[in-house]
Amino acid sequence: MSEPVKDWTTDYDIFDPAYVQDPFLVWDTMRGECPVAHSERHGGSWMPTRYEDLFALARDVEHFSSREILVAPRPIRPDANDPNYGVRAPPISSDPPEHTWSRKLLLPWFTQKTTAQYEDETRALCNSLIDKFIAEGRADAAEDYAQQIPPRVIAFMLGVSPDLADTFVGWVRATLEQGFLNPEAAVIPRGQLINFFREQVADRQANPRENDLITYLLTEKVDGEPIPLLHVLGTCLLLLVAGIDTTWSSIGSALWHLAQNPQDRARLIAEPEMMTNAVEELLRAYSPVTMARIVASDVEYKGCPMHEGDRLIMNFPAANRDPEKFENPDEVILDRQNNPHIAFGVGIHRCAGSNLARMEMRISLETWLKRIPDFQLENAEAVTWAGGQVRGPRQLPVLFPAGGSR
Repeated sequence: MSEPVKDWTTDYDIFDPAYVQDPFLVWDTMRGECPVAHSERHGGSWMPTRYEDLFALARDVEHFSSREILVAPRPIRPDANDPNYGVRAPPISSDPPEHTWSRKLLLPWFTQKTTAQYEDETRALCNSLIDKFIAEGRADAAEDYAQQIPPRVIAFMLGVSPDLADTFVGWVRATLEQGFLNPEAAVIPRGQLINFFREQVADRQANPRENDLITYLLTEKVDGEPIPLLHVLGTCLLLLVAGIDTTWSSIGSALWHLAQNPQDRARLIAEPEMMTNAVEELLRAYSPVTMARIVASDVEYKGCPMHEGDRLIMNFPAANRDPEKFENPDEVILDRQNNPHIAFGVGIHRCAGSNLARMEMRISLETWLKRIPDFQLENAEAVTWAGGQVRGPRQLPVLFPAGGSR
C-alpha cells in the first residue's frame, strides 16, 4: 500500500481512495495553491486543474502527444512477439496525420441523426432491465442498470450479440480498473478482448453485413489502401472500452445525484423538456473521464518546466468545477444556461461518440424516472466508486416503492 498523501499540490495520487471518493476539495486546493501540480507517484506527472489551462493544453498537439493516454504507465512492457502487439486505440491514441483520417472515418456513425436510430432499442433495453427488479423495491442502480446499458448499445452498433454484455463488462473492468493497480490482471482480459474482435473481423471478411461498423471499417480505404488490420482491431477496442465505462459512469453518477435530490427528480418529471439541458449539467458536475498526454518536446508552461516524455494528466472533471468559468460550480443547476463544459474533452481529440453518450444518458434517465420516480440511496456508505482514468459509482444500492409509483 502506498504512503498517504501529505500535500496534494506536490504529491497527489489520483488512485488514493480518499481522492476517488471525493476529489472536489482536492481540486479546489490545487486551483488556489498550485493550479498545475506535479507528483512523482506512478512514474511522475503534471496535473492542471483550471479550465483555461485544460482548454489550452488539450489544443496544443505540437507539444503534447496522445500516443499514450493512460493516466499511469503500465509497468509491464508489451511483448513484441505477441500477435496483439501494436494494437492501440485510434483515433484517441494517435496524433495527426493518422488521427485526422481515423477520426473522420468514425464521425458518420456518431452523428445525432445516426445515433437517434438506436433510441427505440435503447429505451426498450432500459425498460427490460427495470422489469427485472422493479417488483422488488430495491436494486443496484449501477450494476443492475447503468452498467448494463452501454455494452448492449455498443453491441448493436458493432453487430455482435448483446448477450455478451456481462463478458464485455468483465473485460473492460479488468482492463481499466483493476489493471492500473494490478497490471498483471489486465494482460489476459485485454488479449481476450482483442482476440474476440479478431474473430469478429474474420467473420465480416467472410460474411460482410449491411449497417455494420466492423464491415464498414474493413471496406473503407485511405489513400486508396485498405485500413490496416491492427487499426481496425484498435478502433473496435476503443469503441468497446471507451464507449462502455465512460457512459455507464455518467449514468450512474446522475442516478446517484437524483437519489439524493428529490427536488431535481420532481423538476425533471414535471418538466421533461428540461432533460437535454439537465444531461449537460450532470455531465459537467460529474464528468467521469481523465485522460493523459505525453510531452513531445521540452516546453515551459506557466513556469512549469515540462520535459520530453513527462506525463500530463488532463483533468477535465476539475476544469468543469472551476469557479472562474462556472458560477456556483459545485451546485447542480439543471437549467444552467451558460455551460461550456469539456466533459468530452476539447480540440481534435474531443470525444467522437459524444452524441451516442448523450442519447444513452438521456434515454436511461427518462426511462428510470418514468418507471421509478421516487427512489433513494439504501445506504450512502455502501456506494463504491472507481477512479483514476474513469470515475463513477460501481455499486449503487437504491430503494423505491415496489412496482414503482408516482
